[in-house]
Amino acid sequence: MSFRFGRICLVVLDSAGIGEMPDAAEWGDAGADTLGHILESRQVNLPNLRSLGLGNIRPLPSMVADDHPIGSYGKCTLKSNGKDTTTGHWEMAGIILKKAFPTYPNGFPPSIIDKFVSEAHVPGVLGNVPASGTEIIKELGEEHVRTGKPIVYTSADSVFQIAAHEEVISVDRLYEICEIARRILDGKDKVGRVIARPFLGHKAEDFKRTENRHDYAVPPPSNNLLPLLKDAGLDVICIGKIASIYDSLGVTKDLTAKNNEQTIDQTINALQADSRGLIFSNLVDFDMLYGHRRDTEGYARALEHF
Repeated sequence: MSFRFGRICLVVLDSAGIGEMPDAAEWGDAGADTLGHILESRQVNLPNLRSLGLGNIRPLPSMVADDHPIGSYGKCTLKSNGKDTTTGHWEMAGIILKKAFPTYPNGFPPSIIDKFVSEAHVPGVLGNVPASGTEIIKELGEEHVRTGKPIVYTSADSVFQIAAHEEVISVDRLYEICEIARRILDGKDKVGRVIARPFLGHKAEDFKRTENRHDYAVPPPSNNLLPLLKDAGLDVICIGKIASIYDSLGVTKDLTAKNNEQTIDQTINALQADSRGLIFSNLVDFDMLYGHRRDTEGYARALEHF
């Protein structure tokens, strides 16, 4: 096998979409246009993305197309059935899912929750609803501290998320009960990810999620880009949450990064190091801090910084 490249650096700006997909209405996303809405909010200074061809993909507010873009450009839509983090990233690696991971818009059924409470030896759960992670710890965090019951919640994605105060349920213990949940959630209930969401603070107003998040993903099919590159003797350097999305399959180096700033720094470090193959990173703050919270200005500043 021969290759005509030395390295490819694949950077995902998590949630930075450029318009709705054809099936958007089926997923409650009719009218979605993240970049369009951000750029119409004010003049956003993105000279490098513009020079690569961002404004040539389609007309965008306050961004003139570049007459001589230095990059190739385009847009694509998912072929897989699904719209969550796992589905999207797996498709980047060549995995097309015919069946979507299950979602739970009404919370998880008693059959799952009762088994989780029994096997994880917790005194019950709080929440069990679709929710914003920052809002649900504000709403239920104080009750969690009083009762010791972990907060369980989901979202539009196929996720089982467990939030706990680090001084009530230690990070190691939270990881342990997440591993139990991962084992329970199988068969028709095999969600894409179980996510540990630890937080700290003294009261609702100052509760804040820490950077000790950990994802427990479903192992992907082995015939995908990452192990194929590794088996060909190439480097597969994953930064941030990328390795966990692929359950570390095919990953030759996992560089820790908990936010955009660390991910950018680690990507630069990887580019400056001697490697051959793939550098794959995900900037989580776009989605986690700004997208979910509909923080238009925060999103615009993050784009400018990147």
